[in-house]
Amino acid sequence: MSKKKKVAILYGGRSVEHGVSVNSARNIYEYIDKERFEPLTIGITKTGQWHLTNGVTKDIEQGKALGLILDAQHPGFMLLSSGDRMKADIIFPVLHGTDGEDGSIQGLIRAMDIPMVGTGVLGSSISMNKIVAKKLLKAAGLPVTRFLAYHYTEQAEISFKDVKKELGLPFMVKSASLGSSVGVSKVKNEADFDKAIAEAFRYDDSLLIEEFITGREIECAILGNNPPEASNPGEIVINKKYEFYTFDAKYVDPEAVRIDVPADLGKKSAEKIREVCVKAYQALHCEDFSRVDLFLTEDGSIYINEINTIPGFTNSSMYPMMWKERGVSFTDLISKLLDLAEERYDRSKRIEREFNSSLKF
Repeated sequence: MSKKKKVAILYGGRSVEHGVSVNSARNIYEYIDKERFEPLTIGITKTGQWHLTNGVTKDIEQGKALGLILDAQHPGFMLLSSGDRMKADIIFPVLHGTDGEDGSIQGLIRAMDIPMVGTGVLGSSISMNKIVAKKLLKAAGLPVTRFLAYHYTEQAEISFKDVKKELGLPFMVKSASLGSSVGVSKVKNEADFDKAIAEAFRYDDSLLIEEFITGREIECAILGNNPPEASNPGEIVINKKYEFYTFDAKYVDPEAVRIDVPADLGKKSAEKIREVCVKAYQALHCEDFSRVDLFLTEDGSIYINEINTIPGFTNSSMYPMMWKERGVSFTDLISKLLDLAEERYDRSKRIEREFNSSLKF
């Protein structure tokens, strides 16, 4: 019998999405195939301390404090209390938002030279930043909404009158690099404007202002690399008491939404959405898995809203639901992601890291 692979599940993190990460990691820990994999649960506190925990818990500080071993020949983790070392065969970051989904952790893991589930440094950083992502998607000829972007230093130049003239009313104001609808506001009049700008800048140095699209909220799950595969699209049907898909609607209020998997779409429309989502995934250099969020208007127009490189794995998360509809269980999905990580890591070894030259040093 082959030896179990040790999988370090990273969760928590210094992010406003810390709690969502805990819930996602709890499911991955529960459903991971323990016949093939031995999970190590490593929590990162809201202030950035790393701890080995007994399962996945919100009380990360109660775990054993860890240090990181950044020796690429012998990477791993060290218990600070005893000096004992632990090695992981694969790392599965289940970190949503800042410092977890933006390339920061991905760069650290790459320096450790350990196989990692999910998109690498480049794809994570550009997908996380809504402004950069929209610019690249637009350059690739993919459909995005009209938008404006501002840095914190340009705050005095942001004019309600100018935005209204360019985008119309209502419009959306968003922090550039957050998820789960944190730092997002819908502006219907000038009275909403200053509060929305302050809320977005509260969480980020850059913000995005984009036209409001009246349409259906469609999501599509992407899995794999060569080539990636798209699930059947699903739909989020939001209760009319919500102006848009807010944080509470996503995670707090069980009556806020109805999830239809698959979405009630015609075959032609569904295929068009799947094709656009795969192209978006490739345009932003995503790897292993992502969830693409879109709007579908009454006239059949599609607009890509954003791409989540570490989509949620909570009980209400669309990503695992969409693959379950295709016959892929939660456990099989996790195994597939871990296998993809190892395959991609093995392929990366073909790249030379030394160059023999006549340079003397």
